[in-house]
Amino acid sequence: MTKMKNSRSFLIGVISLVAFYACVPTREIRDENTLVPEQYQNQSTDTVNSGLVQWKEFFKDPNLIALIDTALVKNQELNIMLQQVDMSKNVIRAKTGEYLPFVNFQAGAEVEKVGEYTRNGAVEKNLEVKEGEEFPEPLTNYGLGAFATWELDVWKKLRNEKKAAVYEYLSSVEGKNFMVTNLVAEIADSYYELMALDNQLAIIDQNLEIQQNALNMVKLQKQAARATELAVQRFQAEVLKNQSHKYEIQQEIVETENKLNFLIGRSPQHINRTSDNFIDTPIDHLYAGVPSQLLQNRPDVRQAELELAAAKLDTKAAKASFYPQFTIKAGVGLEAFDTKYLTTTPESVLYSVMGDMVAPLINRNAIKAQYLNATDRQLQAVYEYEKAILNAYIEVANQLSNIDNLKKSYELKDGQVQALTQSIDLSTRLFQSARVEYIEVLLAQREALESKMELVETKKDQMLAQVKMYRSLGGGWN
Repeated sequence: MTKMKNSRSFLIGVISLVAFYACVPTREIRDENTLVPEQYQNQSTDTVNSGLVQWKEFFKDPNLIALIDTALVKNQELNIMLQQVDMSKNVIRAKTGEYLPFVNFQAGAEVEKVGEYTRNGAVEKNLEVKEGEEFPEPLTNYGLGAFATWELDVWKKLRNEKKAAVYEYLSSVEGKNFMVTNLVAEIADSYYELMALDNQLAIIDQNLEIQQNALNMVKLQKQAARATELAVQRFQAEVLKNQSHKYEIQQEIVETENKLNFLIGRSPQHINRTSDNFIDTPIDHLYAGVPSQLLQNRPDVRQAELELAAAKLDTKAAKASFYPQFTIKAGVGLEAFDTKYLTTTPESVLYSVMGDMVAPLINRNAIKAQYLNATDRQLQAVYEYEKAILNAYIEVANQLSNIDNLKKSYELKDGQVQALTQSIDLSTRLFQSARVEYIEVLLAQREALESKMELVETKKDQMLAQVKMYRSLGGGWN
């Protein structure tokens, strides 16, 4: 009867404790907003998406493809990120082991001499090991055995931490994919910039030849008293200015080549490219699909989504810290004061089984702070996810507009270049026949040079806009 009362009292106590811990702090976190417009402005709802095209098919230049291939193997930043991904995978292994039993093997030996006028000393003095054999002095002790500890994951704290680690690992994979996307885009940007610089250098060389011919013509005109020294000096200054600009572009070429070499993880060397037909490079049409595809195509959006999932599980795990923790400890082994008795069974056998329940009762401020921080991080993750979605949509919308405006700008600048190129020949002939001043020839040459340089810049901007659009749609990592 007494035992039944004790059992009831114990059960009531446990139930009361659990009920007490059921009243833990709770913070409501709003759900994330993943709504995006059904279509991009002035675009169709066609689901064909250029971001799904693999980068080896998107880029046609074999030299560029070779550079990207090398970078995906040798780029230091990418290899650092790969190690981070591997470390995240190791965290999963560690978290998986935490909710499994810990079993350790233990062996030990000790020597102890206690005072005779103590409890242990009196016991050893008056107690025989067996008839006619006293306890040895000093007393030795030898033991070996296996001992296990197992925390019962009643509240799913450990399993939630393990799942959170899985999401963190998947998030790190998406982070790696996003780095690949940016790396591919950066290499393509630098490659097209290098080709544009080659074309600008060629334009300056062509223009210098024209200006040198014009300078020689003005010198002859001066000898014939049809021009002044001022005209000669103005033409000479224009030649020197463009010769100086030529060296500036050559320096930009060196720096751009070295930037590419750094991205592909090698020492400075020549970058293979074919720049002759850069200005005639066709601009392919890109398909944006629908905005909702960004949630699946963009690695940074998926990374933010996985970070949010991990934050939610971390909040659940932090909340479980308020509840009691149940632990089972057990051990079995052999123990004796002399090694000759160590294998004597069952006398030397030892075993133990024990269950613990530990729960925070008073001063739970640290646990509360941990829980509140977890909820704050979850809310941060909500905002990060929403920001990633909004940013992805705006990037695509910007590039759609950019591609359209650059196309119109290029057509107009191409007409400007043709008109100004013809004006050089016209102004030169008119100057030879004394129908215009030398300043008209100078202006025609200068404006033609500037327009050609601007045309190359616009073509480069078109190529970069293609790359940015591809990256914005989530292409480049697969």
